Amino acid sequence: MVSTRPPDGTTDESVARSADALLVRVTRASAGRTAGILLCAAAAAAASLALPAMLGRTLDLLLESHPDAGRALAVTVALTAAEVALGAAVALLSGTVGARSTAWLRLRTVRRLLAAAPRDVSRFSPGDVATRLSVHATEAGAAPAGAAQIIAAVLAPVGALVALFVIDPWTGLAFVLGLPALGLLLRSFARHSSDSVSRYQRVQSLLATRLTDALGGARSIAAAGTVDEERARVLLPLGELGTEGRRMWSVHGSAMARSGVLMPLLITAVLAVGGFGLADGRISVGDLLAVSRYAALAAGLGSVAGPLGALVRGRTAARRVNALLTVPPLTHGRAELPPDGPGALELRGVGVAIDGAWVLRGVDLCVPGGQTVAVVGRSGSGKSTLGAVAGRLTDPDEGEVRLDGVPLGTVAADVLRREVGYAFERPHLQGATVGDAIASGAETAPAESVRAAARAAGADDFVRALPLGYATPLEEAPFSGGELQRLGLARAFAHAGRLMILDDATSSLDTATERRVDRALAHEVRAGTRVVIAHRLSTAARADLVVWLEGGRVRAVRTHAELWRDPGYRAVFGHGDTSGARGDR
Repeated sequence: MVSTRPPDGTTDESVARSADALLVRVTRASAGRTAGILLCAAAAAAASLALPAMLGRTLDLLLESHPDAGRALAVTVALTAAEVALGAAVALLSGTVGARSTAWLRLRTVRRLLAAAPRDVSRFSPGDVATRLSVHATEAGAAPAGAAQIIAAVLAPVGALVALFVIDPWTGLAFVLGLPALGLLLRSFARHSSDSVSRYQRVQSLLATRLTDALGGARSIAAAGTVDEERARVLLPLGELGTEGRRMWSVHGSAMARSGVLMPLLITAVLAVGGFGLADGRISVGDLLAVSRYAALAAGLGSVAGPLGALVRGRTAARRVNALLTVPPLTHGRAELPPDGPGALELRGVGVAIDGAWVLRGVDLCVPGGQTVAVVGRSGSGKSTLGAVAGRLTDPDEGEVRLDGVPLGTVAADVLRREVGYAFERPHLQGATVGDAIASGAETAPAESVRAAARAAGADDFVRALPLGYATPLEEAPFSGGELQRLGLARAFAHAGRLMILDDATSSLDTATERRVDRALAHEVRAGTRVVIAHRLSTAARADLVVWLEGGRVRAVRTHAELWRDPGYRAVFGHGDTSGARGDR
């Protein structure tokens, strides 16, 4: 479920202020082009304001057969051309500003998410993140141009209203009498549009979240025969999405319809007053033509509803994008690790809380350098969380983690990622080719290291069997779950530093391949300390030490043979007696 409540310690007002501040930064990022929109819009407004007066003047001169009529007509044509050209420039700049602002938002949001701790990012589902980065970032990116267009949309009507008062104050007064109704209309539109847009965007994210979850579990759904039920679950929010969409566009359509009625009435009233002025001799025929044109321009205030709606949608979308930008990044120091350190790992009073519940609490652990340590425990005991804080994928909420005596929080980012390697149950590969995927890391591994790591991980045989071997494009090489794990292990082996953490990284391997990987890890891979999040008995049996977690706390740190005497430890692996322990060793 996608949460719509603001984070703890915030209010709706503070969230709105933060989103507005984000839009200000977005506007500054394209300040030059936004200023260009305003300048072109101001020039277009000036041309449109000068055009009715010039039209009226030209008409009077033509009626009088004045010799300056031709020159006046040429000026009128020039003003018309300028208005069209400047309008086109505004449209072009608006599209450019929207595209650049959207790119600016997406780039900074992705950078923030990649710099944050995985546990902080995980509170947003993949579908929700995708929706915020695609649809909502686009709408927020259009807000600066929308604001500029609102200003541009107001310039000409305000100038036209002034011109009405200059030509005949009674025509200006006739138009002003209708402005309170227009103000109430726009105010109601902005308020109701903001509410409906917010609900619509929330349901968008919910629908994307359910679809992403279903795609990720497609095999399980097919195997369980629950395709119809899952389809119904995914599509269930469509009804609410349709309702909110109709409500959103109903608000927009209602505002446009009301303004479409109000503006012609105002124009009619102005023309009626102007007609009486012509009959009384206060204005000329050309002035009446100018009055009709200025009345139409002043009625353009009603068209503000369009860009105002875009600005409302952008401001609401900015809140959702800003929620991603407020995820706290992991900050790094500048400290170096001691040269040739053995990889001694120490956790002092470490505690980690997720959603208010302690996953780890009071963990004190000293792992000598160069040893292989298996972390075991029942599901939910905090094994993966311990692996995350050990290599500083996340920071503990209390306590401290040290590597070779240096607090991890003070270590420079490049040093940390060069010296601490990870392999996961579901590795994410990146790079143009299979070889690039293994070589990618804080430093690009050389080709000989890539092949040696692949051999150690049991991946060399199937990689060389590919059409282009290690040069095979990654997207053209379908891999099984076990093959992906071996490639993930190969990448970790190719970048082995003083600490390597394997988080269930051999779960999809067969027993023979797992033993081969274990032997390579012990004898071929130049890694200092190895922390293995273990679920298999054989993995724990081959480790130098076993860290037994229970309820987020360390219950014991001993060898597997010593712990095997404890029935509680045997129960972790589903064993009720000691038979088979020696064989698994």
